[in-house]
This record gives sequence, structure tokens and C-alpha cells, in this order.
Amino acid sequence: MSAQGGAAKPPAPAGMENFRKVRTSEEESPLPFPDLPPGVVEMKVKEGSKIRNLMSFAMAQMELKGSRQIVFSGCGRAVTKTITCVEIMKRKLGGLHQVTKVRYKTLLEVWENQDPPPGSAAQNLTVHKNVPSICILLSRDPLDPNQTGYQPPEPSQPGEDPSSSSAKGQKRPLPPPCEELLPKKVQGAGPGSSPWGSGDRDSQLEGHH
Repeated sequence: MSAQGGAAKPPAPAGMENFRKVRTSEEESPLPFPDLPPGVVEMKVKEGSKIRNLMSFAMAQMELKGSRQIVFSGCGRAVTKTITCVEIMKRKLGGLHQVTKVRYKTLLEVWENQDPPPGSAAQNLTVHKNVPSICILLSRDPLDPNQTGYQPPEPSQPGEDPSSSSAKGQKRPLPPPCEELLPKKVQGAGPGSSPWGSGDRDSQLEGHH
């Protein structure tokens, strides 16, 4: 089960003014957590997602429906927002065990030429991008403390209000990326870079059908 927010549409990069992004898809990959029970909710955080909407749904799952575990995931420019959602939930509920996994994910973008040469058929540009991705598991039940990325529940401070939803509290540093989860090196995969560049982005022209 997954929930996600809408993503904002950035303008075309420099040199791509005649192209319009018509589709973006994410490489499907299993969650990097073994032994997850069936039906665990995955909150897919997007760049344009509203934190209030995400947290309203996530808190309902944990408090009203009695879920024991929940996963927050995001990639690219949504990574920071993903971490913010996790910190808010940890302060609201307290006593949550955490496992963080960092890896890379492949995005597939399809750009359509809006101004093809006279007499030529419209062409699409397909771009593959590798972007950083983060998955964070929060659990009411104890988790294996020896696994990479584990963080124990944070001790409550005297006088601290556990219901505070402020996102400005001190955050724990993330563990380093797991070597086994980083199959590729990102080169120039920033969201503002031009799809015409080199690196490990693989682009090709295909006929418009």
C-alpha cells in the first residue's frame, strides 16, 4: 500500500525550450527492508507533496488504524522533505525505531519536440537519470540493532512536549550510504542539468507515435 503527493513540473532546462516533458516514470524496485509484513504503508514523498497532507494520512495509519510500521521514501529533490516528515512523526509519536537506507534510483523522462523541422515527424527525447533516493522505516516494534542504518528511539527530554509538530528540532545525522545499495555513481544528475549532457544519462531519439 502506498500514498504519494503530486509533483511540481519544473521548466525545461536551457537548450530544451522547444521540448516539453510529457512523462516521468520511476524505476520500480523493492523496498530495501527484509521481513516487512504485508500491507506496510509506503509514503512516497514527491517534490511537490504537501507535508501537512502526508502527515495527516501517515498519522491516521499509525494512530487510528494501529499500524506498527510505516515507510517514507523519496528521491532527488524530495529527499529533504522525506527526512522532515520522518522527524515530525518521531516527535509526535515517540519511541520509534528507525532504519535508513540510501541508494540510487533511475528516472525515465520523455521529452516531446514541440517545433520539429518542416517536413519531419515529431520526435521524442528519452532521458535516463540516476538520482539519490532514501527509504526510512519507522517501527513501534524493536528492529535488529546490528543492521546498517539502525537508529534507536530518541530518549524523551524533561519537559518536552511529545505532540510538538515543529520541524525545526535537531536532527540526527544520516548514516553513510550502504555500499551494496549504490550500484552506480551519479554524474551530473541534478534536476536542473540539461538532458543533452554526457555521464550516465542515456538519451535516444525515438519516433513520435
